[in-house]
Amino acid sequence: MEDFQASEETAFVVDEVSNIVKEAIESAIGGNAYQHSKVNQWTTNVVEQTLSQLTKLGKPFKYIGSCTVRWENKTMYCIVSAFGLSI
Repeated sequence: MEDFQASEETAFVVDEVSNIVKEAIESAIGGNAYQHSKVNQWTTNVVEQTLSQLTKLGKPFKYIGSCTVRWENKTMYCIVSAFGLSI
């Protein structure tokens, strides 16, 4: 039973991370229209908020995050990658 609990504590839960990323995107970009001058600010905010919330989980991981904002036609894409490296 202890082995299961230990592995649960060290698990990288994708659903949990996805929710954190979605909240960071919504907070940083929200319903804003694409503005090239704000892309660097948005990507920085998304990554910082994501890494901050992941760190607050208190799991034994070193986190790496990246964010790219792309604009095509009337659609804006925000692509976020989050990696958790076990330490």
